[in-house]
Amino acid sequence: MNPSPSEMLVRVARKQPVATGIALFELVHAEGQLLPPFSAGAHIDVHVPSGQIRQYSLCNDPRESHRYQIAVLRDPSSRGGSQGMHEQVQEGQTLRISAPKNHFPLLADAPQSLLLAGGIGVTPLMSMAAALGASRAAFEFHYCARSAERAAFVEQLRSAVWGDRLHLHFDDGPEAQRLKLEVLLSAPSEGQHLYTCGPKGFMDAVLAQARLSGWRESQLHYEFFGAAPVVNAADGAFEVEIAATGQVVSVGATQSIVAALTTAGVRVPVSCEQGVCGTCLTRVLAGVPDHRDMFLTPEEQSENRQMLLCCSRAKTPRLVLDL
Repeated sequence: MNPSPSEMLVRVARKQPVATGIALFELVHAEGQLLPPFSAGAHIDVHVPSGQIRQYSLCNDPRESHRYQIAVLRDPSSRGGSQGMHEQVQEGQTLRISAPKNHFPLLADAPQSLLLAGGIGVTPLMSMAAALGASRAAFEFHYCARSAERAAFVEQLRSAVWGDRLHLHFDDGPEAQRLKLEVLLSAPSEGQHLYTCGPKGFMDAVLAQARLSGWRESQLHYEFFGAAPVVNAADGAFEVEIAATGQVVSVGATQSIVAALTTAGVRVPVSCEQGVCGTCLTRVLAGVPDHRDMFLTPEEQSENRQMLLCCSRAKTPRLVLDL
């Protein structure tokens, strides 16, 4: 297994359950070296033994250079990624990973930060809390889960030096501890920033309430773990033109752009294949995309200058792509 220059081999130093259905993986450099630095909110691409490449947020303190920690929820609807991590990856095993990437950066100098996690979405916010706590910045951390048994890292978070800023909200808990978004997100201050991560339904509710309460888009920061597939009975075929060569490729009504291009011999780099990671982000030179991703902001989508080819489609008969 020979990694590319932007990749490395790591050894699984520790694997342990941290909540119902969630396993912690502690990764160290395979040759005992220090790992590349990362910033709060970063993730790594992990080459799962089953063949998929999946993105997992780094949840440990960004000041640490001897290890990366990730937590993986075993998803019953997994296409092989999370199941592969739980069933095929064991302590002592070697994995290929990417260098850390960050599409969810923290504004460390913000006057006030609000961290709002749903379920496994706690992982990137843990590294943010560690960074904010180290800099003695003002923040609150709200962690929502179905139950205490399904909430990972609770004791670790409680025992942190900033543990008094942690607020736990469990669906099966008393009414008094339930999260009330309309109260929490009301009247945002000028310098306040919201960071949220978790299941799509949870994040949709958080962002909708924030916008309703007057939060500006520049104050909202979020990262989706997976996009729900968008099925539209009205989807039809369309064409994509490759600007560099003039080649025109037909995309079927039930076919992704990536799949159509691959069949035509045009390679497009992909990773998550769910419109989340941004690997297949491509410039659009003509035509109007039908955006179905969770990577671009609403403003970026409205500009129609770029699109994710793994999940988005076309509103016009042809798209001209900068490929």
